[in-house]
Amino acid sequence: MTTRTTRDTPQRSPDGVSLTRRGLLRSASLGGLSLAAMIAAPLEEQIAYAGQSVNRNSKPSELRITDLRIAHIRGAPMRVPIIRIDTNQGLYGYGEVRDGGSPRYALMLKSRLLGENPCNVERLFRKVQQFGYHGRQGGGVSGVEMALWDLAGKAFEIPVYQMLGGRYRERVRLYADTTVSRDRAEYARRMKARLDLGYTFLKMDIGINLLAGERGLITAPLGFDWLRDRMTAHPFTAIQLTNRAIERIVEYVAVVREAIGYEVPLAADHFGHFSVNDAIRLGRALTPYQLAWLEDLVPWQFTELWKQITNAIDVPTLTGEDMYRKESFIKLIDAHAVDLVHPDLATAGGILETKKIGDYAAEHGVGMAMHFAGSPISFMANVHCAAATENVIALEHHGVDVPWWEDLVVSPEKPLVKAGFARVPDRPGLGIELNEEVVRKHLIPGERYFAPTDEWNQDRSNDRLWS
Repeated sequence: MTTRTTRDTPQRSPDGVSLTRRGLLRSASLGGLSLAAMIAAPLEEQIAYAGQSVNRNSKPSELRITDLRIAHIRGAPMRVPIIRIDTNQGLYGYGEVRDGGSPRYALMLKSRLLGENPCNVERLFRKVQQFGYHGRQGGGVSGVEMALWDLAGKAFEIPVYQMLGGRYRERVRLYADTTVSRDRAEYARRMKARLDLGYTFLKMDIGINLLAGERGLITAPLGFDWLRDRMTAHPFTAIQLTNRAIERIVEYVAVVREAIGYEVPLAADHFGHFSVNDAIRLGRALTPYQLAWLEDLVPWQFTELWKQITNAIDVPTLTGEDMYRKESFIKLIDAHAVDLVHPDLATAGGILETKKIGDYAAEHGVGMAMHFAGSPISFMANVHCAAATENVIALEHHGVDVPWWEDLVVSPEKPLVKAGFARVPDRPGLGIELNEEVVRKHLIPGERYFAPTDEWNQDRSNDRLWS
């Protein structure tokens, strides 16, 4: 069906100027052209005169990065460096470094981004990807990538998920982590409270830290220090679980299951650093409680150990929150080493890289849950990615108990979280803006709100990876 155009139908020039007679007259009068001269001039000249008053700061092809600054907050629920990338047209984009990460992971990228067009997201990602790594070290590249997508969406006036190919869902299911209590009844009460808030997917921590200090449960070398030796990888600790230790962990799960029932999925978070043999023993003991997954039983790097555990138990296995880039996940997926992948978008490489991870996993019949423990900035980056990725099961929400968490941002579509789901916004970019007053209240002491970072403007280095 063809729409008929009349003289009163608004039309737009390439610069966005209204081409109705009324629009042209108004633009011309603003540009200094007299009404009589305007009426007498040919249409082409009328458009040219009207264009003189057009705000041309909306041309994506002419957008350039001029600055990168940080606002470092705490308690959201972790320490989070929020990134702001500014441009020559007044547009800006937000991202964030992974929770607990250093702002320097992002600041070191600034000199490599200045003068670039932020809409070339993938090209800029490839330019800086070599400066990311696993764990929190992926936070700088990932946070910058989030901010670039926010900027591109604002420049083209479309939501990020649309630039990823559209969405599979209008709202994203959340799974809620829950604060630990060594009192089993209290732990069960907290889990039931999550259910009462409307969450349809739950997760609990049942690690060996619940058993620390009790005699006869954990076998470990004399003098082993839990804090000092926490950097030792699981297979090298010589920690073992007694049968009683496994029984105690099972008791926690049994009490929680009794409180919440079996209708809702229940996942289990980090367990602590013990051997593959004990991971298998524990997994078998937890089989009757229908857990959605067992998380990070051994470090993600040990593909063959993961495969050994996965093949030996009937409870689904999952890892990935500390993995950087798709290639790391491909190794796990191709080996069928885990049942589910679990990237943290703020480590994995950002929005597009996480979608690529999900797409690859889906092609091999593997589902994806998404780890997250940051501010609403990264949260919304995750929401857009989850909306655009087919095999997403649920996205973690770690800020349920932070009363001011949503107050950090402004959005006409708040609350961001309602009855255990996040609505996918239709506003440009990530769809939110920072609430400066609230952010300032929660800055780390001594930190300033997006203070200048000129010392990072120049970093001379030959970044080429080949000769």
